[in-house]
Amino acid sequence: MPLVSSSELPSFKRLSDEGKTVISRDAAERQDIRELHIGLLNMMPDAALEATERQFFRLVGDSNPIAQLYMHPFTLKELKREGKGLAHIEKYYEQFEDIKKMGLDCLIITGANVVGSNLADQPFWKPLIEVVDWAYENVTSTLCSCLATHAVMEFRYNQKRQPLGYKRWGSYPHCVKNSQHPLVYDVNTRFDVPHSRFNEVSRKQFDDACVEVLVESKEAGVHLAVSEDLFRLVLFQGHPEYDRISLLKEYKREVTLYATGKKKEYPPFPDNYLSIAAEAILDEYRERLDSAMDSGATLPHMPEELIASEVDNTWHDTAKSVIGNWIGHVYQLTHLDRNKPFKDDIDPENPLGLRNQ
Repeated sequence: MPLVSSSELPSFKRLSDEGKTVISRDAAERQDIRELHIGLLNMMPDAALEATERQFFRLVGDSNPIAQLYMHPFTLKELKREGKGLAHIEKYYEQFEDIKKMGLDCLIITGANVVGSNLADQPFWKPLIEVVDWAYENVTSTLCSCLATHAVMEFRYNQKRQPLGYKRWGSYPHCVKNSQHPLVYDVNTRFDVPHSRFNEVSRKQFDDACVEVLVESKEAGVHLAVSEDLFRLVLFQGHPEYDRISLLKEYKREVTLYATGKKKEYPPFPDNYLSIAAEAILDEYRERLDSAMDSGATLPHMPEELIASEVDNTWHDTAKSVIGNWIGHVYQLTHLDRNKPFKDDIDPENPLGLRNQ
C-alpha cells in the first residue's frame, strides 16, 4: 500500500530511504487507484513526536497494497510545544479545523505523556473529546493507542483506568479471543505486543462497557478491543507500532534519568525483551556507571549499539496484518452506506471484503 508523499514532511524521505514504498503526489494522481485519507492525531511530547509519526506511517504503509494512502498529521494546540517540536508542527502539520472541512476516511490517535494521575485534568482532555466525538460521527473508524484508549474508555464508557503500582514494560505473549472477528481474521492466534504503562483498563472494565476484547495477555492484560458497533472505535492498550529498538531507547532514557539524579532507582529490564547476553552487557555497564557516579568520574556511555543487535522484533508482522485488516474494512465501508449498522455491512462469507479483488 503506497504512502503518498503529499508534503515535504521529512518522515516520507526517511521511510523511502528505508526502502518503503512512498510515491509523489504527482505519481499518485496519474494512477487510477482508490485514495484513503488517514488522520494522525499526534499527542506525543516533542522528544517523541517525529519517531511516533514515523512508527505509525511505517505500520500503515506496510499493511496492505489496496489504496493510495494520504497521511494527515495534526496535534492539539493545548499541548505545550517548543523548539524543534514546535517548528516541526508549524511547518508540516495540518490544522484540525481544515481536516474537518476536508474529511477523513479513518483516524489514528496516539498516546501522550501526562502529569498526575487524573486524565480529566490534562490540557488535552476537552479538545481530545471534541476530536473523538467529531470522528465518531464523521469518520468510518478511529484507532486509539494506549493513553488515548484510556481516555476514550473514561469519557465515553465511564470506565476510569486504574494505577498498577508499577510500570508494565516489555514484550508480552498474547492470544486472539475471537478469531472470526474481521480485525483479527487470518492473523497469528498467538503473538507478542510491547506494552509500556503505569495504568490499565481491566478486562472486567471492557466487559462492563460492552466493548469486545479481541486480543489479551495473561501477563499484560487486554491489548485490542472494539466498540459495540464493530469498527467505529478500535482500542489498543499496547504499542504494536513500536520499532525493534523502541523499548531499548526507553530503557536508555530511564537510565539517563537515574544517572542525572532525576530518578532514585535504577530501572529494571523490560520484560521478555533482552537476550541473556544483552542483560549481561547492561549489568556490566551498570557497575561502571555506579562506580563513576560514586567517584565523580565521567559517566560512561551506554553500549547501545551492542544491545541493538541482541533484540528482536516479534510483533510487527502481526501488527501490520491487523492494521491491514482495519484499513481493508475502512476501504470497504467507505463504499457503503454509513447510515446502516456496521454489522450489516460485513459479508460473513467474505469477512475481509477484499479477497476477490
